[in-house]
Amino acid sequence: VDTAPRLAQWKIESLASCTYRKSDPFKIGNWNWHLSVEKNRLLYVKLYPVLSNLNRDQPPIASFVIRLRCSVGDHRIVFHPGVVDKQLKNDDFIWAIDTPLAGKFIIDVEFINLKVADPNGGEPSSIWSGGAVRRRSDITALSSLGRMLTEKIHTDITINASDGSIAAHRAVLATRSPVFHSMFSHNLKEKELSTVDISDMSIEACQAFLNYIYGNIRHEDFLVHRLALLRAADKYDIADLTDACHDSLVEDIGANNVLERLHNAHVYGLPVLKSSCMRYLVNFGKIFDICDDFNTFLKYADRDLIAEIFQTVLTAW
Repeated sequence: VDTAPRLAQWKIESLASCTYRKSDPFKIGNWNWHLSVEKNRLLYVKLYPVLSNLNRDQPPIASFVIRLRCSVGDHRIVFHPGVVDKQLKNDDFIWAIDTPLAGKFIIDVEFINLKVADPNGGEPSSIWSGGAVRRRSDITALSSLGRMLTEKIHTDITINASDGSIAAHRAVLATRSPVFHSMFSHNLKEKELSTVDISDMSIEACQAFLNYIYGNIRHEDFLVHRLALLRAADKYDIADLTDACHDSLVEDIGANNVLERLHNAHVYGLPVLKSSCMRYLVNFGKIFDICDDFNTFLKYADRDLIAEIFQTVLTAW
C-alpha cells in the first residue's frame, strides 16, 4: 500500500470470484492499518486498524472517504458516502459493493481526521494539529494554574491546615468544588474573613489537596496522602478526586493496609474497594495472616460492617 500524509492507495492486479486478499500493514496516524477485499456475489472492502496491547484501549475514531476504481476498461469509480467519527476496532467498517467490476482495482482512502477518546470522559481529541493545539493549550493552562498557587499570584483566600497556612484563590476553589462555591457565595465566615479552616488535614496533605485542585499534583504526593485526599474529596464534593483515590486504593491492597481501606470503603460508600478488601481477606485467606490486627479491628469497627464481614465469611466458607 502506497501512503502519503492521510492518504493510502492499494493497487490490486486482478481479483477472481470467491477470492480474498489482505494488504500489508500501512501506517497512518498512530496505528498500522489493513485493507482487505473479498469477492463473492458482492465485493466487500474492509478497513481496520491493528490493535496491540499498547493501543487496545485507544482505538481510532476515524473520519474518512474511500473509493474504488477500475484502472482498465471504462475506468468505473465507486464512491462510499463517507464515514464520520466512527470508532474502528475490527469489523466496524465493511463496504459491500454490488456494482459489477472486473480487471485491475485501485482502492483510495483519504483520512479526514483521526481522534482518540478522552480517558476522563471528555470530547475525543484529534491526533493531528487540532488535537496537538488543544493538548498544548491544556498543558500551558495547567502549568499557569500551578504557578498561581506556588508563587501566590493574586491570592485572595487563606487555607488554614492543622499546622500551617496556604494562600489560594476563591475562583479556582469555587470552580472545582460546589462546597467552596457555596461558602464564597453566601455571607458565611469564610467569605467574611477570607479564610477556610481545614483543621483535619496536615499542611502536607492540604498542599497535596490544593495541588490536585490546581492540576499540579505529583504522583508520589498523591500516593502518600490518598486517604486524606479521599476524606477531603468527600467533604468538599469533588467527585473526580474521589474516583482517583478509589481507583488507586484498589490497586495495592495488602496485609498492612487492608483493614484501614475496608473501614474507609465502608465510611465513604466505595463498594468496589470494599468488595476487593473482602476478597483479599476471605477468598484468599489473608484474614489468617493478620489475626491479631483483625481481632483489634472488630472491637472498634462499625456493627454493620462487622455483619457484612461475617456474612461474606459464611458465604465463602
